[in-house]
Parts: sequence; C-alpha cells; structure tokens
Amino acid sequence: MDLGLKDRVYVITGATRGLGNATAHELVADGAKVVISGRDEQRVAAAAADLGDGAVGVVADNADPAAAESLIATAKSRFGRFDGVLISVGGPAPGSAADNTDEQWRSAVDSVFLGAIRVARAAAAELGEGGVIGFVLSGSVYEPIAGLTISNALRPGLAGFAKSLADELGPRGIRVVGVLPGRVDTDRVRELDGLAPDPAANRAAIESRIPLRRYGTPEEFGRTAAFLLSPGASYLTGIMVPVDGGARHGF
Repeated sequence: MDLGLKDRVYVITGATRGLGNATAHELVADGAKVVISGRDEQRVAAAAADLGDGAVGVVADNADPAAAESLIATAKSRFGRFDGVLISVGGPAPGSAADNTDEQWRSAVDSVFLGAIRVARAAAAELGEGGVIGFVLSGSVYEPIAGLTISNALRPGLAGFAKSLADELGPRGIRVVGVLPGRVDTDRVRELDGLAPDPAANRAAIESRIPLRRYGTPEEFGRTAAFLLSPGASYLTGIMVPVDGGARHGF
C-alpha cells in the first residue's frame, strides 16, 4: 500500500531514540524527509546520521518557546516544505501525588504539556490542507497508571487539547491525531516496569496481563504512527489510537 509519504516533510520531536526515533525510521523508509530533535547534541547527530540523507537533526528542547518555530523553519529551509509534526517528549518523573515536587511538576508542565501545545500551535499556523499534527501520549489518557501521577494528570489534558484542535483545524483540511503506547519495549518502559534484577520473571508477569501476551516493539509503534501521519489516513482526525496489544478493554 502506497501511503503517499514520498517527499513529504515531517518534524518529529524527541526522536533520538524510542518511539519518536522508530517513527522517523518508518517515515524515511517510505520516502519521507524528517527533521528530528532532541536535547543531547551527540545523540541528535548520531540519530540523524543513522537515518541518512532524508533526515536532519536539530538540538532543541520543547520547553524552549523558540523551539517550535526553529524546527519548522529548518524543515522548510532544508527540504522546501512542511507537512506535519509528531510531538513526542520524554516522560515526566515518576512518583505519587505525595512524592512529586513542585519543581518536577513545573518541569513537566513546561516540556510535556505547554511545550507540546506550543509545537502544535506553531504547526497549525504553518500547515496547509493535508497537514497533520500527531501527539505521542499514553494509555493514561484512558486510565491512570500507578506511580505516574504527573503523566496521569498531563496526558489526558493534552488529549483534550488535541480533540479541540481537531475540531478547529478540520475545516482547513488539517488533521490531529493521538497515539497511545502501552507496554512498548523502550528503555523508559523497561525502567518503569522494574525489569531488573529479575527481567524474565517480571516481564512474564506483565505480559500475562496483555491479551497478545507480549510487549510491543518500537517498530510496531512506528508503523502505526507513520500511517496516521500519512495521506493514507486522510479521513482520520480527532482520534486516539492505542498501541497496546489489546490492554485497553473499553471502547
């Protein structure tokens, strides 16, 4: 199936590893160009080099108010167009309502919440018909995850923002979608699930609660996100798509 990705240009934040990086690989493999960002200069350079000529890396932090416009300007100057964005950021600090500090909340609001909103607003101002804005969120949009109080508070808020934005931008032919990873095998998920010091036993216990009985791979997430960003998904907007092996049982 030709998703119509050839020569389209996307910005992907937080794409030096994990889910954003997997999505960048899928987009480039299907002929798209990408501008990827991250906060670590060496990781950004290495990730862009690994993606090849279809990618350029920019050191940027979503918490920086100037980051969004810089990333979009790079896409237009380097590749001559801008077709969409996937907003992915590192997860906020784990903890309970009693444990998380004011500083952890402020940091997460700046990067995960307000930073994502800024990127989406900047993209909306530049995109034309056929453009797309994607958010990497979490299963916590539907159900809180134990030990991730800050994420539980912010991700549903971003989902609500995304749905509102979809209504506003729909008449202009611009789509807005969310992707909700569950247990996808990334460094952060392994850390949060406490797979050491007995990875096999802990992993088996977690997988037994997933209908497909396994963690997802970053590549599986990346293929889903790439499809949602593509013209092949041109009638999908305002939706939240779980990539969780069936772990969510509600509609």
